[in-house]
Amino acid sequence: MKRNIRKTIRKAAAVLMMAVLMTGLCACASGGAADAGTSGSAKTFKVGICNYVDDASLNQIVDNIQAQLETLGKENNVTFEIAYDNCNADANVLNQIVANFMADKVDLMVGVATPVAMTMQSLTEGTNIPVVFAAVSDPEGAGLVASNDAPGANITGTSDYLDTNAIMNLIFAKDPDAKKIGLLYDIGQDASTAPIEAAKAYLDEKGVAYVEHTGTNVDEVMLAAQAMVSDGVDAVFTPTDNTVMTAELSIYETFANAGIPHYTGADSFALNGAFLGYGVDYANLGVETANMIKGILVDGNDPATTPVKTFDNGTATINTDICQTLGLDFEELKKVFEPYCLRVQEIKTAESFE
Repeated sequence: MKRNIRKTIRKAAAVLMMAVLMTGLCACASGGAADAGTSGSAKTFKVGICNYVDDASLNQIVDNIQAQLETLGKENNVTFEIAYDNCNADANVLNQIVANFMADKVDLMVGVATPVAMTMQSLTEGTNIPVVFAAVSDPEGAGLVASNDAPGANITGTSDYLDTNAIMNLIFAKDPDAKKIGLLYDIGQDASTAPIEAAKAYLDEKGVAYVEHTGTNVDEVMLAAQAMVSDGVDAVFTPTDNTVMTAELSIYETFANAGIPHYTGADSFALNGAFLGYGVDYANLGVETANMIKGILVDGNDPATTPVKTFDNGTATINTDICQTLGLDFEELKKVFEPYCLRVQEIKTAESFE
């Protein structure tokens, strides 16, 4: 009897010990899974994006940066936490936005358009915060990089450099007898400086007269457009100028109703009513900017040795609504322009890209 009791006690003790061991093992296994889950969780990078102004071109860039970063995050098991703001061309607001990004300890800043990139470069000097710019027409001329091939500092990005002569060729392919060309731009826009000088040089060599009218806001650009009509210009040229881009919806009818084609430096102008936009694909520029951000944050690429990315300027976008107003046929224009472009495409007037 006592023997049986002892056996029962031993068995109970053994069962209890086994239960304790199993509990410990489960706890260890559970703890190991938790640790693995923690170590395998997505790393988060904080990215501060500041847009210069609300217009179709720059908004398209931002949308594509964000979409591509989301895709890249999933592909690389990382999270890009994006803080977005728009300074609306206000320098004081821009300074505050950059200061906020720094206070929030972002891992990287993105400056959309030259003024934003320049402010970010200045305010992050002496820090280890990399800056990636988007849609800077002349990075070297703006002093953002030592050279496009080797930026030399903690900044690099994508450029929407414009081949001005290509647009001038389109103007005279359509109208070989054009006698006077209007140059419409904001004198304070760095993106306009080099293209306007190039346009003047082209027209001087060709012996064609030109008139300049400028504006620093929508109202001034509207007055400038009316002045172009009064001057009797045969066509108007605007480079990748964000001030005029913002005003395009307010001026396109002035030109179209006067029979004056407006040639511009981006497809977004044509979207907003200009006769023709020529230049880079801003959706693709946004995607490539995001790829550059991933390269720096995830792959460890050094901005100082990451070349500025440029693009072909071969796409002409024609607004078929304006063609109709001007009494022109898109298919005929396409044949005229094709020898001077990689591609000719059509678009209709709208406020923003779908």
